[in-house]
Amino acid sequence: MLTELTVKEFINKVISNDPVPGGGSVSALNGALAAALSAMVANLTAGRKKYAEVDTLMQELSARFQKIADELLADVDRDSDAYNRVFAAFKLPKETDEEKAIRSEAIQRETKYAAQVPMEVARAVHSILPQIATVAQKGNSNAITDACVAMMCARTAVLGALLNVKINLSSIKDEEFVKEMRNESDRIEKETIEEEQKLLSYVKANFEL
Repeated sequence: MLTELTVKEFINKVISNDPVPGGGSVSALNGALAAALSAMVANLTAGRKKYAEVDTLMQELSARFQKIADELLADVDRDSDAYNRVFAAFKLPKETDEEKAIRSEAIQRETKYAAQVPMEVARAVHSILPQIATVAQKGNSNAITDACVAMMCARTAVLGALLNVKINLSSIKDEEFVKEMRNESDRIEKETIEEEQKLLSYVKANFEL
């Protein structure tokens, strides 16, 4: 499993000429890092007298971020597995008409899966953007830059995952499926960019950064 590699081993595997792990897995990893950093900020806030009024909130957010981080780590491997499934479908025999039909159906099925996995990554990371903003604005002010980095990692995770959604949609024949996924992608992308800009504007207005 990719997530069992050391950081150096993972980086070297990305560097190699193997197509996996690629942008989808790296996007999921960015999402996990965003959630982890956000949890750190919450944990640096909880239990401190200065932030007593948000203690319960920070403990709840820390648990949520931890859960999302764990899910996104699993997606690092799921995305690479999705690529392998598509590749395996293309390698199916295509000598007879029956084989061609089976192969075509498999390619479509696995390509849909390869679009759904990064969409799930995008959805998961998108869902915690407001909470990242919360820990940035209400959490330990000494960790404000960590919260900003979390938001930027989240932005990269979402936009990177959506690119992988869109590249797979270009090969899918189910027009209704493609339309729904494209509309959702456009909405999530727009909202993600807006969330990042709101936080960065807040930080610039309230901190000398």
